[in-house]
Amino acid sequence: MTAARAADPAPDPYLWLESVDSPRAMAWVNARNAYSTGVLEADKRYAQNYQDALAIAGDKDRIPMPDFVHGAVYNFWQDPEHLRGIWRKTTLASYRTATPEWKTVLDIDALGKTDGKSWVWHGANCLQPDERRCLVALSDGGEDATTVREFDLDTGAFVAGGFSLPHGKQNVAWEDADHLLVAREWTPGDLTASGYPYIVKRVTRGQPLESAVEVYRGLKTDTEIVPTVQRDAQGHTLATIQRGIDFFHFETVVVTPQGAKRLAIPAKSGVAELVAGRVIVKLDEAWTAGGRTFPAGALAALDIGAVKADPANLKPVLVWAPGPRESLEQVSATRDTLLLSTLDNVRGRVSVLTPAGRGGWTTKSIAVPDNLAVNLGATDLVSNRAFIQMSGFLTPTTLALTDTTTGALDTVKTLPPKFDASRDVVEQREATSTDGTKIPYFIVHRKDIAYDGATPTLLYAYGGFQISLTPNYSGSLGKLWLEHGGAYVLANIRGGGEFGPAWHEAGLGVKRQIVYDDFASVARDLIARKVTSPRRLGIEGGSNGGLLMGVQFTQHPELWNAVVIQVPLLDMIRIGKIAAGASWAGEYGDVNADPAAMAFWQKTSPYAQLKPGVAYPVPFIFTTTKDDRVGPQHARKFAARLEEFGDHVLYYENTEGGHGAGADLKQAAHTTALTMTYLQEKLID
Repeated sequence: MTAARAADPAPDPYLWLESVDSPRAMAWVNARNAYSTGVLEADKRYAQNYQDALAIAGDKDRIPMPDFVHGAVYNFWQDPEHLRGIWRKTTLASYRTATPEWKTVLDIDALGKTDGKSWVWHGANCLQPDERRCLVALSDGGEDATTVREFDLDTGAFVAGGFSLPHGKQNVAWEDADHLLVAREWTPGDLTASGYPYIVKRVTRGQPLESAVEVYRGLKTDTEIVPTVQRDAQGHTLATIQRGIDFFHFETVVVTPQGAKRLAIPAKSGVAELVAGRVIVKLDEAWTAGGRTFPAGALAALDIGAVKADPANLKPVLVWAPGPRESLEQVSATRDTLLLSTLDNVRGRVSVLTPAGRGGWTTKSIAVPDNLAVNLGATDLVSNRAFIQMSGFLTPTTLALTDTTTGALDTVKTLPPKFDASRDVVEQREATSTDGTKIPYFIVHRKDIAYDGATPTLLYAYGGFQISLTPNYSGSLGKLWLEHGGAYVLANIRGGGEFGPAWHEAGLGVKRQIVYDDFASVARDLIARKVTSPRRLGIEGGSNGGLLMGVQFTQHPELWNAVVIQVPLLDMIRIGKIAAGASWAGEYGDVNADPAAMAFWQKTSPYAQLKPGVAYPVPFIFTTTKDDRVGPQHARKFAARLEEFGDHVLYYENTEGGHGAGADLKQAAHTTALTMTYLQEKLID
């Protein structure tokens, strides 16, 4: 007998709950659903919460977010009469009016009834430049796997004998009108350990999938392979394939008539856009090439002719570099310009960059209000028009149209207020983490707050995958929480992208405890300032944020009275064996290959750290059966282990919805109402 054998963990008694659709597992789910909905729906506030959540989600006066497609403005819309949604169009002139004249292009509810499927819209990919033909992706029940079918915008119908890709996890790009670049499971087993495709083939119109010709093959140890075709208004085209070595490191190849050739850019980078013959590369690590060094977080440009002629020898030109408190959020191209959204100390900014002579660029800022989140909307490849969205915690979303050549902003639509914000105020504060780093956070609270520790407070964060959290307007949060006197806190902890790649990398792998310390430090700062107290403090997070909640639940149960754990990762020892969990080794480390990662997660994984006899708060755990990304297995086993210890658990698993709140508006409103009723019970009562 060896020491290693003696340290082996005890067998997992809840492995049977990992069988997603087994009768035994679903009987367990149905029993917990019945109990939890019975408890929460019996609360006298639930019915009103549900009505308010559904009304806000289905309000016909909310902003229909636009796309420029095929010479018109397109929008995907859901409301109580169209629960799964309609894809519709209007003219730009009509869209700018208060009551646009919409024409339905595709009705997903009606299509689902005709096909006998629980279709959920997963978007459309239209062939530029004319965008008449589109590849429509439909998910059965909301999972990541889709069915892809060719649709003709002129006839308003699916193309008879057109491109059709059966159900599966797949990545598709138009190479030209008669060819697609497709990554999918071509034969059984053609998937990575993460469950994603790694073989790209060229599919030709009119030929069966069996005749597709292989273009590129990755490895089964990769995360996934993604083909992309970039086009600009000047007629340049660049087809690339991005091989995911892990979630953050890639090998990019250029598809040429001579085959796939590697593009010599850093592993933590990728092609972001193509504009005026310049290939825009987003860098998440420093790059030395052509005698120059470009910092992490910057944008660089390559001449497309040089890229195609010799992708192994590149001479990049700097396009944009971040300042000490800046980070790049979004990049979009119009006909002649590049549009950037950036953060400056977590405040939104927008810039227009225009190609100039000898590979240079000119830069100008678009004036946007301060202290708001600013997001790029649709851009138009045949003009320099672009939509920009602006919103804040208490500021309803405004949609503006700009011409990037002038930088002028023209307000097109403003969301009517969904709650009374007159008594509230927003502040940005800082907490000090365990290593002395200042962690910014936003707090929304009553102007006349009494600093006596009695304010019901909801603390939210994500802390992973270089995703930035910024102020956003939520009608349901305002109506169901702020109007009830609650405070809301958004924490910009490490692991995110608020301050560029370094902010993310500080919490990667076995360094991740600092992310969890950041979050707890914000909580302690709120308590020290007497904004709230453990009795009145609740926390919420989903997906990677659900893992964050699980860690806080086990490491600091004394700090919270409510914990909302949504579509979570919780069993970090078996993460690689559940759904797409193997694809995130770049974020969390590989417990199967790295002893240090295994040691870290053995002492940190929420499922492994649950212990009997601890005074845990009663959690509300939400997941979905159809989540084929994270999977419901984590949430199920966590709840079962707590029940084994005699702890009270509220658990709800929606049988549809994928990695989200629900497959339609009613399901999403039900989830919102259950969550807010739970928080009101635990923190306000």
